[in-house]
Amino acid sequence: MGKEMILSPSILSADFGILAEQVKRAENAGAQWLHIDVMDGHFVPNMTFAMPVIKSLRKYTDMFFDVHLMIDKPERYIDEFINAGADGVTFHIEATDKPKECIEMIQKRGKKAAVSINPKTPVSAIEKYLDKVDMVLVMSVEPGYGGQKYIESVNEKIAYIREKMGSDFDIEVDGGINANNIDNAINAGANIIVAGTAVFNDDIEGSVRSLMR
Repeated sequence: MGKEMILSPSILSADFGILAEQVKRAENAGAQWLHIDVMDGHFVPNMTFAMPVIKSLRKYTDMFFDVHLMIDKPERYIDEFINAGADGVTFHIEATDKPKECIEMIQKRGKKAAVSINPKTPVSAIEKYLDKVDMVLVMSVEPGYGGQKYIESVNEKIAYIREKMGSDFDIEVDGGINANNIDNAINAGANIIVAGTAVFNDDIEGSVRSLMR
């Protein structure tokens, strides 16, 4: 592995009554990114926050905002999420018939463009875009809900992308990661780790340090 590990805690598992406080605790403990899951109730059955939450949270931290769009036709909203404070935008290959346009929209704004695949989606679905994006997000659970168990078979996808793209390419993995299985994802080739319930619990600082180790 040529890249250092980056921890991107998912605020989907945070306490929204004290969100800014919990984010600062994770940041002070060493987390570098903040993973922000946006769900529309269509592409995935759940619904979450949108631009106003991101804009409000932007006032409290300089962390890299890793915005994960689990929404249909993400091209409709990419500019708005960037305006709200996104530093990187991830869209799902399954959610759009305009992936090239999505990538170009994000990169034109000077932000990090990433494409994501669900556990049942083969890498072949994004293969022709690998040399155009800045990162791939491999979902290790079915998108839409937190607290699911890590699907070990996605490690093969991670390893394939790492071998194909080399050590300098960013591969993010999202879903079911905790201190007991984080090594599996890293050993497969992931360098950016999303963790929700494994971070936002009663011991945020200890959880971040444990994962970073």
